[in-house]
Amino acid sequence: MPAIATVSDAPLSLDAHVAAVTGPAHGAVATFVGLVRDHDPSVEGEVVALEYSAHPDAAAVVARIVAEVEAAHGAALALTHRVGLLGVGEPAIVAAAASAHRAEAFAACREAVERVKAEVPVWKREVLADGSHTWVGIA
Repeated sequence: MPAIATVSDAPLSLDAHVAAVTGPAHGAVATFVGLVRDHDPSVEGEVVALEYSAHPDAAAVVARIVAEVEAAHGAALALTHRVGLLGVGEPAIVAAAASAHRAEAFAACREAVERVKAEVPVWKREVLADGSHTWVGIA
């Protein structure tokens, strides 16, 4: 069972995710932090915030993906996707993967993040400096 695998409206902590997967059998920890940036190449204007919303089943989908990736790579994973209104520079997704060796940790971290971004029903609304906004499909 994953230590952390969810969707949350609380601020995300990389340290908490790393601590959740660190153990005596793990010689490597790979991490990923996805931050809100001030631009999107597909829209004109400055992004000042992102607002993420999620389907009620989103946390269960994250947990399933994390469990599958853990089993496939023999790694321990902790991953959270944020929901709510986030300002530029805030973490929107945090992942940590630990394993005996770095190759497995890197692979597990990357696969988990890519699958969460592709499969979890989370949507984002980009808020622009001029007050307009645009919806972006699955986040």
